[in-house]
Amino acid sequence: MSSTNAAFGLRPAFFPTGLERAQALANGITSGYGTDILKGQPVKYTTGGVINPVSSTEAFVGAFAGVEWTDTTGRRRVSNYWPASTTGTAIVAYFYNDPLIVYEIQADGAVAQTAIGDNANFSNLTAGSTTTGLSQCTMSATLTGTSTYGQLRIVDLAPYADNAWGDAYTIVRVQIANHQFVATLNAI
Repeated sequence: MSSTNAAFGLRPAFFPTGLERAQALANGITSGYGTDILKGQPVKYTTGGVINPVSSTEAFVGAFAGVEWTDTTGRRRVSNYWPASTTGTAIVAYFYNDPLIVYEIQADGAVAQTAIGDNANFSNLTAGSTTTGLSQCTMSATLTGTSTYGQLRIVDLAPYADNAWGDAYTIVRVQIANHQFVATLNAI
């Protein structure tokens, strides 16, 4: 599994605070927004109070989970991704935003067990499929170091068969280290 590059984006693994549901943000995406937002893609709040995909090294709020809207024909649509340039009304964006969520993500290279507590940034942020609606973003295997903030903090190895520390595309568990609304969490 982790010897094959099969990225799946940022996927919630468990919630230390208990049962969590994705937040539903009314008018959470601007009608006509020109970029795909894929399930599992990291997102941030903009100054306009809507969410957009995050870019390299930016603080973010969580992972996109889906969207529903009323299209121009009056039909209600539900999708696990936002199709670029879609026009609609009553747009409800769903995303995970608890800063304590533990996510799983595949690295774009090998990650050693010594990386626990270290920070890393995303790579391949816009990768994904509009056929499945799923993100294929990854975590950079080039870590930011113990004195530099990254977007993610590595907390564990994902417990899957054929996934081990040092594999070619290690799947790790992470938390948000650079959350938009919480003080930045440095590496240990």
